[in-house]
Amino acid sequence: MNRFLLIMAFTAVAGCTTSPPRDVNDICEIFEEKSGWYDDAADSRDEWGTPIPVMMAMMYQESRFQAKARPPRKKIFGFIPGPRPSSSYGYSQAKKSTWKEYKSSAGRYGADRDDFEDAIDFIGWYNYKSNKRSSISRSDAYRLYLAYHEGHGGYNRGTYRSKKWLLDVARKVERKANTYQQQLNGCEDDLKSGWLFGWF
Repeated sequence: MNRFLLIMAFTAVAGCTTSPPRDVNDICEIFEEKSGWYDDAADSRDEWGTPIPVMMAMMYQESRFQAKARPPRKKIFGFIPGPRPSSSYGYSQAKKSTWKEYKSSAGRYGADRDDFEDAIDFIGWYNYKSNKRSSISRSDAYRLYLAYHEGHGGYNRGTYRSKKWLLDVARKVERKANTYQQQLNGCEDDLKSGWLFGWF
């Protein structure tokens, strides 16, 4: 009986860890539900300089906060599951090659793409690179997302200019970041207090 209860407890913990937040449209609700996520996001902000709402808006767009998100498979003959269009995976939808560069560059050798702490740090790191390589402000959600999607080389060449759908998505990310910022303004003090009170 004890072994059964232990297995059930581990299953419940695993489910809480990997399930997306119940309300992905409210950053305060996200951080209140997911213990530790605010601290992880704040650590990334402090390390790399991107505001929390910008990073969270980018993650929302990429995966809706699903730990094991992957791009849908292409269909062969319209119904046979084929290969996936890329190696994108996890909260940040980072590709294998970019993730490898991140781990080496940032010294995060044990980082996993389906771990929120690592994924939010990756987004902060990538935006830091966008600032250095493409002169994009780390608070400019619109242009940061374009560089995130196209890569720094593609962004610098302006490959996004002919992709109206991508420009529209980048504007959605910008609006989401603004919404998250307004929400966070009203709850961040409580989130910080909750973190402090946890030590006493």
